[in-house]
Amino acid sequence: MSGRTFGILSPFVGGDYYGAIVEGINTAAVAGGDRVMAMQTLDPGAHSADRSGLPDFRRPLAWDHLDGLVVLPGAIGADYAAAARRAGLPVVMVAQDAGDTGASVVLADNRSGVREAVAHLIENGHRRIAFAGYLTHFDLRERHEGYREGLLAHGITPDPELLFDTGDNHESGGVAVADTLIAAGMPATAIVLGTDRNAMGLIGRMIATGHDVPGDLAVVGFDDIADAAYLRPALSSVRQPLDRVGAAAYELLAGGTATLVQVPTVFQPRRSCGCPDAGLPVSEPHTRELFTQVQYLQSTLNIQYELGIALLGTQQADARTLAWLGLTPASAGCLGLWDDDLEKDHLRLVGEFRIGVGAPDAEVPVVRFPPAALFARADGAAGDIVFTVPIRSRTKDWGMLAAVSRIQSATPPGRETMNQSGALLASALDYQVMMAALREQEERLRTAALRDHLTGLPNRVLLEDRLAQAEGRAGREPGYRFAVLLLDLDGFKAVNDSLGHAAGDVLLIEVARRLTALLRRSDTVARLGGDEFVVLIDGLTHPDAYQRVCDAIQKAVAEPIAIDGRTVSVGVSIGVAVSGDGPADSDHLLREADAAMYRAKSAGRRR
Repeated sequence: MSGRTFGILSPFVGGDYYGAIVEGINTAAVAGGDRVMAMQTLDPGAHSADRSGLPDFRRPLAWDHLDGLVVLPGAIGADYAAAARRAGLPVVMVAQDAGDTGASVVLADNRSGVREAVAHLIENGHRRIAFAGYLTHFDLRERHEGYREGLLAHGITPDPELLFDTGDNHESGGVAVADTLIAAGMPATAIVLGTDRNAMGLIGRMIATGHDVPGDLAVVGFDDIADAAYLRPALSSVRQPLDRVGAAAYELLAGGTATLVQVPTVFQPRRSCGCPDAGLPVSEPHTRELFTQVQYLQSTLNIQYELGIALLGTQQADARTLAWLGLTPASAGCLGLWDDDLEKDHLRLVGEFRIGVGAPDAEVPVVRFPPAALFARADGAAGDIVFTVPIRSRTKDWGMLAAVSRIQSATPPGRETMNQSGALLASALDYQVMMAALREQEERLRTAALRDHLTGLPNRVLLEDRLAQAEGRAGREPGYRFAVLLLDLDGFKAVNDSLGHAAGDVLLIEVARRLTALLRRSDTVARLGGDEFVVLIDGLTHPDAYQRVCDAIQKAVAEPIAIDGRTVSVGVSIGVAVSGDGPADSDHLLREADAAMYRAKSAGRRR
């Protein structure tokens, strides 16, 4: 496709609100010969946009690919929008105040539908009408203004005691308002809530506490989500045409001259406000649609299960390869991790799925991520677009995941596959790092248990294991012999006393290095402690073969050693014990070698 590419910044890139707007923008873009990509700004796994606050999203992701940006509510701060405009990108804000950014704005006319709902309630005899919503959000404040305008148009002064803050846009906020109303003795006969989910929570609590809806309280929500018509009682609601909101945002980016577009909202009365139900359709097409929704739900649950097993199960492969994307509806994808050496303005492409993105670990600036090859795999007409999601956990900001996948507009916000994939991938990467650290720690502990901390040579424990192996082999193989050499440095104490313990340590390390260099890989050099070493010579070709080793050791150890500008020399006394034919007792051989070493040392003193 040779058309333009427009980016959509959203707290989540799917769901029955954000996903529906993304779908509307994409449909209009396809009709105009253009395409879109949707970028999640919240950390993956976030519970909700309301409770997470404004995301800390600052990087100019994909700016070199884009011809403009649509910003959905709660996606970014005003500074980001202003920076994008300074970079030459047109910006359209949806359902929020543009402030000083200079961006164009698309608003659902929240006031009109709420005014219509309030007028309907008044016409049905209600005068004590409350409002509840999460007024932190711009569009919720507009809905409240529509409520006030509706009351004032009928000569009713809004009562501040009938205004309630839900604290969120979910069922929990409605439950809290229901408890407040019940505790206050039901001061209202009707209520308008800022969202359908607030309304659903309130109705559920009212019914659970023995109250009648709409008999004790008429209820109106906002958004007209799919669940509203199936609620009992069916929920009256204000519908905002999100597809038209998305289309209006695209039209402004594509060359519209307006700076503000308002899309009217419409009131839909149902049983919860006292109106008779229109009745749910029971036609064959409707039944098929319901069956399709059930199938979609089952498919989504299966994907979530399989993703969890693939990324967090005990047998998971390296998550960076992105092979697990094959379990999702994604048709292609790539993973970029931040390059810490470049202050996180470049990503290293470490994984790909069904595309070629160049050499392994290729670097790409954040303004050019994701690679252009990914856009070529997107089919906007079929509902497949490019998505990106941050890969960030509580402990590390890993990078970005990009994928071509289907727009999901039937789930609650944040429950779409891209958000879940990002959260599971971040956890899998954390787990891999943790396991690598544990393996490294295990190896350090193993080394500490089996190696001398100063020289790195095998210690007494590991030596005993090697001796036991030689002893067992001698019992199994006729003619196999091994030798045990016990070494004690002559003159070591004098070095320690005159130059200090640090110099003595340097001497021991150098001796260990020289001994290791002399022997075969099958032989063992161990340090027992102090200036005592043991050499296990594996597989003697004839009984006196050890003598050449002893001569080489004495010559190597006697070579002068430079320590702190001074040259020191030491000798070595060696005691030898050789196994005989048949089974051998390694402990007995060690004692024999020890006795022989002391005889050699005594003879040296007499000389």
